[in-house]
Amino acid sequence: MAVIFRYRVALILAFIKFLLPYLLQDPLYELHRDEMLYIPQGNHMGWGFMEVPPLLSVFSRLTILLGNSFFWIKFWPSLFGAINVVLVCKMAAEMGGKLFAQLIAGLSLIAGVYLRVHFLFQPNFLEIFFWTLSAYFIIRYINTNQTKYIYFLAVALALGWLSKYSVTFFGAGIVVGLLLTKNRKIFSSKHLYLAGLLAFVIILPNVLWQYNHKWPVVHHMKELRETQLQYLNPFDFLKDQVLMHLPCFFVWVGGLVWLLVFKSGRPYQIIAWMYVTVIVLLIASNGKNYYSLGAYPMLFAAGGVWIEQVTAVKRYSLRFVSVVIILILFVPLIPVLLPVWKPATLAAYYKKTGFDKAGVCRWEDLQDHPLPQDFADMISWSQMGEKVSAVYASLPDTTKSKTLIFCRNYALAGATTYYGKGLGQVTSDNASFLFWMPDTYNIKNLLFVGRRIPGKDDLVFQQFEKYTVIDSITTPMARERGVKIILYENGNDKVNAMIGAGIKEKKDEYRR
Repeated sequence: MAVIFRYRVALILAFIKFLLPYLLQDPLYELHRDEMLYIPQGNHMGWGFMEVPPLLSVFSRLTILLGNSFFWIKFWPSLFGAINVVLVCKMAAEMGGKLFAQLIAGLSLIAGVYLRVHFLFQPNFLEIFFWTLSAYFIIRYINTNQTKYIYFLAVALALGWLSKYSVTFFGAGIVVGLLLTKNRKIFSSKHLYLAGLLAFVIILPNVLWQYNHKWPVVHHMKELRETQLQYLNPFDFLKDQVLMHLPCFFVWVGGLVWLLVFKSGRPYQIIAWMYVTVIVLLIASNGKNYYSLGAYPMLFAAGGVWIEQVTAVKRYSLRFVSVVIILILFVPLIPVLLPVWKPATLAAYYKKTGFDKAGVCRWEDLQDHPLPQDFADMISWSQMGEKVSAVYASLPDTTKSKTLIFCRNYALAGATTYYGKGLGQVTSDNASFLFWMPDTYNIKNLLFVGRRIPGKDDLVFQQFEKYTVIDSITTPMARERGVKIILYENGNDKVNAMIGAGIKEKKDEYRR
């Protein structure tokens, strides 16, 4: 009971953190396109996937067992977001903060980009959690000098690896932070190396999986660099670090200064160097702006302590001012962070406020659109599932068994699987769906879902007698607007062998 009373602010904020996105997001919006990839992984458990490590699939599996509803898909990021609030408040307490420091630290994790991130079933929510947990164990080790926290840190980093490989940036930050502070003495401790061995044992199955599949993570990063990362620049990256946390910008900046300059913050200076190292590495590697999100919770904790200390006596009224500033800046940003209204209303709001000119609606194609890309990625999916299902249901029963449902990318395949009814296996040769495609085929027809009609260079599609564009996605402002549903009929004797050979060739790129 005493513990609950001590962290009552943290628990209240955690409860708010969990519920807020459920209450704010308009029910018109459906699952995000990337969630269409991660949820099916729960039906194909393994030690790795083409895009991500295996830990997220554990929660995918639990979600499927619980009914696979929207609530349960969103439950896990919301839950870990709430736990993150408690961790940040505990970090503030460990660094000497009392209730107000915890309030500012926890509020900072609610009033910013984490409002969106912690409502998306993507690896980011696990990544942020394990980075934060690792920072907490570092602070506990500094305060107690107990070697058990070295092992706890190793486990947290290993689980971070099994969540998202970007934990290597955070690990590098820890090494640099140790070298630049008096904590470097830990390098002479055998426990550091034993803990490192423990971490390696935990991640070894995934490393072996990567090896046996010819390092898909390297393929994935190469594709990202060629299609997205090359267009990023350091100025935009740094600007986004401010914009992502605009309501609480002064909190993390103040925390960084407190750690580097103030005597009371100096024992935890390693945190500052960890953050700086992560930012430098991400700039050097053209990382996306949100790759750094796991590095901020520890600064929010430090910032809460800083504000509490500098307002302890004569500037007590500034505590109220700091909370008001966070809330005043946060409220107008809510429609940018979550889709709280229908698409047309949101688009009008962005124009009225000027957010549409601030890059909020700029997609990966570097063009401005009516909605942010994430929001446009949350509409049209049920329409797609319904239309594909209707086309499939219209086929004679004898034809269905000879019809392959094939989608051009993972989002289309995942959405058709999730929102479709009465369908057979939905396939795609994109992303991890490639691994799940059959090795042999016996079809006469192909129900194709994709934006463009395949050209003459797409030889498999030329093996059918005819094709008919039956329907398309018409949802306004949806990223998938214009996607077509096409029925290819009467494949010749070559088609099954060609599909099998093509899929085998693609799979062999990832098999030793």
